[in-house]
Parts: sequence; C-alpha cells; structure tokens
Amino acid sequence: MRAASNSAKGLHAMNDATDDDWLELIPDEAAEAPARAGSWTIAVIDDDPAVHEGTRYALAGYSLDGRGLDILSAHSAQEARVLLAERRDVAIVLLDVVMETDDAGLKLVDYIRRDLKEETVRIILRTGQPGQAPERRVIVDYDINDYKAKTELTADKLFTSLTAALRAYQQLRRLDETRRGLEIIIDAAPMLLDHKSMQRLAEGVLTQVASLLNVDCAGILVLREDESGERREGGFCVLAGSGLYGGYVGRDPAWPLDPGIQPLVEQAFAARRHNFGDHLSTLYVQTASGSEIVALIDTDRPLSDTDRALITLLAGRLSVAFDNVILYERLQRANVTLEQRVVERTAELIRANRRLDMQRSDLRRANSLKTEILGTIAHDLKNPLSVILGRSEMLADLIGLDHGETSGSEQARTAMRTQVDHIRTSATRLIDMIDSLMADAMNDALDITLRREPVDLAGLAREVCEANRPLADSKGQSLTTDLTAPLHLCGDAERLREALDNLVSNAIKYSYPGGAITVRVREEGGDYVCAVTDQGPGLSPEDAGRLFGRYQRLSAKPTGGEGSTGLGLSIVKRIAELHGGRAEAFSGGPGQGAVFSMRFPKEAVGLV
Repeated sequence: MRAASNSAKGLHAMNDATDDDWLELIPDEAAEAPARAGSWTIAVIDDDPAVHEGTRYALAGYSLDGRGLDILSAHSAQEARVLLAERRDVAIVLLDVVMETDDAGLKLVDYIRRDLKEETVRIILRTGQPGQAPERRVIVDYDINDYKAKTELTADKLFTSLTAALRAYQQLRRLDETRRGLEIIIDAAPMLLDHKSMQRLAEGVLTQVASLLNVDCAGILVLREDESGERREGGFCVLAGSGLYGGYVGRDPAWPLDPGIQPLVEQAFAARRHNFGDHLSTLYVQTASGSEIVALIDTDRPLSDTDRALITLLAGRLSVAFDNVILYERLQRANVTLEQRVVERTAELIRANRRLDMQRSDLRRANSLKTEILGTIAHDLKNPLSVILGRSEMLADLIGLDHGETSGSEQARTAMRTQVDHIRTSATRLIDMIDSLMADAMNDALDITLRREPVDLAGLAREVCEANRPLADSKGQSLTTDLTAPLHLCGDAERLREALDNLVSNAIKYSYPGGAITVRVREEGGDYVCAVTDQGPGLSPEDAGRLFGRYQRLSAKPTGGEGSTGLGLSIVKRIAELHGGRAEAFSGGPGQGAVFSMRFPKEAVGLV
C-alpha cells in the first residue's frame, strides 16, 4: 500500500513539473558510470525507485566550480545507515520522511547528527505527505537544513536548492578545516620543544593554509641545516608531509624525493626565494639559526596574488617556531655529546687515579727504603762522633792540666788546643746534622717496620748513659743510673735506643751545669717504665700543650748553647706508641726540674 503511494508521489512530482523543466533521459549505463575525481557526493534516500530515477534525470550534467555529482542511492533508512557510515564524504542528503515507518527519515536525521556526528552534511527533507511530518515542527525539532514537498521540486528548484546547499556545505567545510588546523597548531604549540611535534605542527599549518586559501592542497617540508647542525649527507631532512606527501615521513631514506618534485625543492634551496606555479609552489624560509626550510605546496588551482601574499606572511611567521625546534634538537645532541665526554673523562680520571695509586705505592716503598737507610747511617755515625766529641773534651782538659813545661811546650799545647777545638766544633756540627737527618727520617717514615727481638731495657739504658757521659761531664753534670735486674720486652733495640738517647741527651742539654741526671728502669704498677729525671728549668703551664709535638720548642733553652730541632720528644712518643706504650712528662713547675718517661704495658711487651 505504502509502495503504491510512494510511486504515486513520484509520478505526481514528475507531472507537476513544467515542460521547461524536463530534461532528456540518459541511459541507465551512463547514470551508473563512476564519478569523476573531485565530484560532489550526494545521497538520495527514498523507498520509491521513481524518485531516484527522477532525481538523476533532473541533475544530469550538473556542475558547480567545475565539479560534477556522484549520486548515491539508498532505498530504506536502514540501508542509508550502512551507506553513510561507509561514505563520510557525502555533502548533501536528499531524504524522504516516510519509509519503513512513518518517521524513519526523522530518526535517520538523529543518527546522522548524533551517532555519526556529521555536522557539515546538508540534509534536505523531501516528503510527499507534508501532514505526516509538519514543516514547522520538523524544522524546530530536527537539525535539517531545508524542507521541501516533492511537488515543489521541479528541475529548476532542485538545482537551486542543491546549489545553495553545496555552497553552505563548502563554507562549513572550510570553517571546519580552519578550526581543525587551529586545533592542531594549538595542540602542537606546547610541544614545540619536541622534534616529534614538528610533523604535527606542519600538518596543522598545511591544513590551515588549505582552509585560508580555500583550496585542496598537500605539502612537504624539507630542512637543510648549516654545517654545524648537519643531520644527514647533504644536510637535507624531510621534517613533515601531508596529503599525498605524507608517506615521506618516517621513510628510510626519506631523501632523495621523487623525481617529480626533487628538482623543484633543490631549485628553491638554490634560488633562496619563493616560486609560485599553476599547481606546485615552493616557499623558502631561512631561520635565525642559519637553517633553511623549503615548503612545497600542491594545490588544485593557481594561487591569486592575495593568496600568495597570505601564504608568504604565514611562512615568515613559522620560521620562529621551526627555529625553536631546531635549536632545541641541537641542544639535545650537544647534551648527549657532553654526557658522553663526561663518561669518557670520568673513565680517564679513574685510570689516572689508578696510575697515581701505583706510583704512590712505589714512592712509599722508596721513601721507606730511604728512611731506613738514613736512620741506619745516622745511627752508625752518631755514636762514634759522640765518642770523638767526648774524647776531644777529655784531651782538652789533659792539655790544660800541664803547667810545668817550657815556652816551646806552651806553644805546642796551644797548637794542640786549637786543633782539639776544631775537632770538637766539627764533631758537634756533624752530630747536629745527624740529629736532623734522624728526625726527618723518623717523621717521613709513614709505615715504620719494627724489628722484633728480645731487648733488655736496663742494659740498653746503661749503654745510652755511657755514650752520653762525656757530654754530661763536660758540663759538670752527674749522670747516674738506677737500674734493676735485666728487664726484657720484645721490641726494636735500635728504635728504643734512639728514644732513650733523645731523653738522656735532652736532659743533659737543658739541665744547668753541675746538675744531677738520673736514669731509672723499673717495673711499676704492671708497666715497664724508663724514666729520666733532671734538675733543669722544669716545665711551664704553656709547655703542656706543646709536649711531644713535632717542631715544638718548650720554654726552656739549652744551657750550653746546643742546637735543637724540636723533634726529639715527638720521636720518643712515636717509638713508644709503636711498641704499644706511651710517652709521659711531669714537672713540679718552673725551676723544679722534670721527669720524661716511656711506659710500656706489661701485657704488650711480648708483642711480635
């Protein structure tokens, strides 16, 4: 029943057309011929086959802006849903209201707008039963663009309605492209410091260009950096592409380009200026960083003077954005290079430190050997010199006791006394030099190795006292010993002898002439103690903080004009500590003499 009615509606529409509106029929084969490229796509949705045929007849030969029509057909709302979901390039929908149901066409309108979200497609509602879908209510409740009764659609009115709808569709598409291009640019703007956004930015720019110029275009952007930032051989790099040139992005290698466009791009780089052709135009941009960009634009029509001015202005503004990306990428590469250099430098420093450690170890061994040699030489020389000095003093005294000789003998004694003085002076100077050598060797020896052997402290103290007795006698001092039976500990005899010698010689050096010096070795409170007591100037309160320090001189001064290095007590302290003991000093105050001692814990005297 509905099909018959629809057929009648179609025939009625054809009968209402004037004779002027009729067009010559074209064969069905021609009607089904493929559409030309760039045609406007419209969809006729009606359950009446006669309406489809009539529409094709009426629009045969239609052309707008040099573009014909590609007419699609659907005979039900359900069939139209499938068609419109597949073909998203439909510009106009000529839609019947009553098909499978009385409101099938109106429901299809909601599907197009809400489900497919097609806002730009123009919908012209055609109905053969206006009362079934009242015009005012339909216009208000549904998003349609025109409402026509089929009786109104003569060939001229269909042409007029279709042309107006296509113009509106074209403008909306331009606006939509403008919006989309701006969205892409805005979306890419925050990421301009990311090279990956360059493609997104270029796509937005090319889309915006197409919208502003009201043309369909594709494009490609090629970068040539200066020598300092060259990326590839020749310095060329495809930054981005759109449309039919989109395939260059990510292509390996992207350069060279196809023969059809390669010469144009190279010519633009060589000429360094814009070049506009009928369809292919090239824009040249040089950035502040010295890089060069050529944009090739492929349009569907020649550009007007206004178009050229607009696109030139846009290209100039884009140089800043491209420059930011290029400079940032160079900075990234410089950072990578710097990090690599830091890694290499760190590895080099590690190797150098290892070499220094090996050299330090060698130097320590050499220093240890030097210290040992110096200590041995100094010790071997000091004892004989001390004997020479003491004997020279005795010889001088013997010469002075002979008063009964003739004048010739007196001259001989004077000459002998002069020679003895030379010997004594030279020996004293040598002893001072040896003391300095021993002090330096002791303090430079960072890793002194002790020769462990049983040592009799009492016997060692006796030997030291006998060696220093001539010096004490020369100053009229009495040097006595208070020694117990042999008292053994395990240690380095030479080091301990050196420490005792420093304590005894210091007592002689700082005690007044005629004073008394006592050397004691005994067991006291579970410790072995070697103590030297003098009747010298004693210690002041200020001396307490300087005792046993290196190069520290106390308040007292040598009483016989002897020299002092300030190292003797520091050497005593170190030797005592190397044997597990400690060095101590006590004084009742200035003028009350002092006691210097080394104390070795009994449990430590057996150390090996």
